[in-house]
Amino acid sequence: MSWTLVIVLALGAYAFKVTGLVILGGRSLPAVVERCLALIPAAVVTALIVKDTFTTGQDLVLDARAAGIAVAVVAAWRKAPADVVIVLGAAVTALLRQV
Repeated sequence: MSWTLVIVLALGAYAFKVTGLVILGGRSLPAVVERCLALIPAAVVTALIVKDTFTTGQDLVLDARAAGIAVAVVAAWRKAPADVVIVLGAAVTALLRQV
């Protein structure tokens, strides 16, 4: 990746942000749109986790990573602290890879 591409992408991202400020100005968005926008970061992170869990290169796989994510999801659902969720997920994945 060249520095020219990095600078062009950075300027493009900045232009999108400035355009949003200029177009919206001091107006506020409807409540429905704001609620939807608030969910975008969680959706993007979830998509990245799912992609990295169930693919290797161009292939779909079901291996120890899936079990680790499943245990982490259950721990998070049971309101375990974040560090416990991470350690449980990693431990289950490591144990299953050793078997």
